[in-house]
Amino acid sequence: MPSKFSLTRRAFLGLTGASAAALALPGRAWALTVGAAQTLVERLVSDLYDAINSGGSEARMFSDFAGLLDRYADMPIIAQSVLGVDWRRASNAQRSAFVDAFSGYISRKYGSRFRELIGGQIEVTGARAIRNFFEVTSVARLRGEAPFDVIWLVSDGSGQARVFNLIIQGINLRTTEAEEVGAMLDRNRGDLDAMIADLRNAS
Repeated sequence: MPSKFSLTRRAFLGLTGASAAALALPGRAWALTVGAAQTLVERLVSDLYDAINSGGSEARMFSDFAGLLDRYADMPIIAQSVLGVDWRRASNAQRSAFVDAFSGYISRKYGSRFRELIGGQIEVTGARAIRNFFEVTSVARLRGEAPFDVIWLVSDGSGQARVFNLIIQGINLRTTEAEEVGAMLDRNRGDLDAMIADLRNAS
């Protein structure tokens, strides 16, 4: 496993997965099937590249990316897992505020990098059930990069089929963003409200 990703791989990690970053698993995926999980990721990839190749302005691409998050990512589960143990001490109002702030932060952080994925290709190669979720495999071929494996974890435990984690060669968005949020919380001496306020302005 490489020690770090290039900027392009980091952009890919966020753009396709922001969609995805949970350590804890959502509820059991009773209704979802292997085929449906694979189809979900295929649609996500298709919509992602439709947005990338649309030729729209950066503002339009940013808006398109935010829409992809809304359609395909289980952001409440992702946000909860990124906040970790501090989620338990947060009030309902703080939890809601954190999910909203985190969603906006992910959109700003990665949405502006859409253009780095122009000319690339993501090929979905298969899917399988693992315990209470589904693993969808793919290979990404980006310009100037050696091909690399991307694994999407999908569940409908929150009520709708959504991607809740993305793993690239053992590195996932949850780990990356949990470190960022944890550092931000440390800088605010554990003050959740102050951290959330900072997160609203972070990118």
